[in-house]
Amino acid sequence: MSGPLSGVRVVEIGGIGPGPFCAMLLADLGADVLRVDRVSGGGLVGPSEDHATELLNRGRRSIAVDLKHSDGPGVVLSLVERADVLMEGFRPGVTERLGIGPDVCLERNPRLVYGRMTGYGQDGPMAQAVGHDLNYVAQSGALSMIGRAGQPPTPPLSLVGDFGGGGMVLALGICAALVERQTSGRGQVIDAAMVEGAALLATPFFGYVQNGTWSTQRGTNIVDSGAPFYDVYETRDGRWLSVAAMEPQFYAALLSLLGLGDDPDLPDQHDRAAWPAMKERFAAIVATRTRDEWCAAAEGVEACVAPVLGPDEVEHDEHNAARGTFVRHEGLLQPAPAPRFDRTPTALGLRPPLPGEHTGAALADWGLDDERIAALREAGAVADRGGRVAA
Repeated sequence: MSGPLSGVRVVEIGGIGPGPFCAMLLADLGADVLRVDRVSGGGLVGPSEDHATELLNRGRRSIAVDLKHSDGPGVVLSLVERADVLMEGFRPGVTERLGIGPDVCLERNPRLVYGRMTGYGQDGPMAQAVGHDLNYVAQSGALSMIGRAGQPPTPPLSLVGDFGGGGMVLALGICAALVERQTSGRGQVIDAAMVEGAALLATPFFGYVQNGTWSTQRGTNIVDSGAPFYDVYETRDGRWLSVAAMEPQFYAALLSLLGLGDDPDLPDQHDRAAWPAMKERFAAIVATRTRDEWCAAAEGVEACVAPVLGPDEVEHDEHNAARGTFVRHEGLLQPAPAPRFDRTPTALGLRPPLPGEHTGAALADWGLDDERIAALREAGAVADRGGRVAA
């Protein structure tokens, strides 16, 4: 492995959504992440039935452990003795009942950073409530601000709850705890809740509401599709062009690009009463050219326009290609690790594993001897390649 986290050992108790995203980030940055999957297989993050395309699981090995078997928790605790981090995404209290909760793990390894990911947090009246990304984003207040005027709130994929407010916030917490450990010599428990992470992402907008510069009416503000100069417009070929000319000089360039620069009757840029009519006017003009014709016309013009690229187009974009923003690795197109480091560059490693694909070799690498591994296999506490117990 390469990257700034090279040498950091992470035990990931397999789950879905934000946990795997956090583990992917750590693996992308060079950590040795060992995923603990169920002996029955599973571990799929999305709607696919193909483990090979579960890109959130990239960069790490997988072992299959039956945590309900009498010998299963002991396997995890043996890993914990050699780990820097353990991360899990169960409801509060589940790992305690399984015998791999933070108290027993920190007793085994006081330097362990124990990361916990839930929707509502480890305590509070909703700690045991079920939910998914959309519920957490809704309860955070962020969802109410996303959408067009007169339309219901728009689910923002799983970006705000699962991945931004969940996995990325937990990854930040883990990295911060590892830094603090250098001074204290002690690990700690991280309580990452997606409701709180989603709220954190929306911090500036809570401020804008309170100072009167942001309306709680969706789709009427500058960056929520209310402004004509900050929206997407359909082009002649049925594609889309993004426009984000907020500053006066960029707005002036946009007007010139659209052929409106010499119109003396245009309203002021920030005349909100005129925004709906201006949006209709912009839309009619943009619809006269194809998306790529507009992009060609905008070359060298600081009008803040860009094509809305589909997932089948991103790798062919000139800038994306020059930067290597997307790479093909093990036959799959995927975003490259980010950010970039000049001394400790990151690189993609292992493809997404089958559950239990590396059970024997990984357990040996983490210090379990061959005799114990064989006994665990024989007892059914661990398995290889998605639940098929090795002979």
